[in-house]
Amino acid sequence: MAEVHSGVCGLHMNGYVLVKKILRAGATPYLLVYGTEAVIPAEVEIPSLQIVAEAEIDDDEWVKTRLEQLSLIDEKRLVAVCHGQLYQKRMAKEYNKKARPRKFEVGQMVLKCILPHQAEAKGKFAPNWQGSFIVTRVLPNGALYLTDI
Repeated sequence: MAEVHSGVCGLHMNGYVLVKKILRAGATPYLLVYGTEAVIPAEVEIPSLQIVAEAEIDDDEWVKTRLEQLSLIDEKRLVAVCHGQLYQKRMAKEYNKKARPRKFEVGQMVLKCILPHQAEAKGKFAPNWQGSFIVTRVLPNGALYLTDI
């Protein structure tokens, strides 16, 4: 940075021009502050060519470790999928503890819930339920056909 800053117009350039000159010289701001190039966390676990070049690791050794790490990726993905499925099962089990299944029969009188996105929802003090309806048909998945009284 001192080399770029010194020169014919060294002290007479603003910060923007100085940064442009430094970037043209091949240095990044991270390199200038910390003395090394930035490394993303994935490169620490699975070294890239940049990390290999800096650490001066033998090419054969790098290829061998890289292949081992790539073969473990499928196993890690499978473990992550299994954990996700177990989490979903636990959450469904907890939810279903509190949910009460309701059985409706043909001819039964019911009220219909007014959801916030429906046109019948007229504001904060509007009723949450609508009219008396009669169940005319019950579908296997729990859906109902209703008829207005």
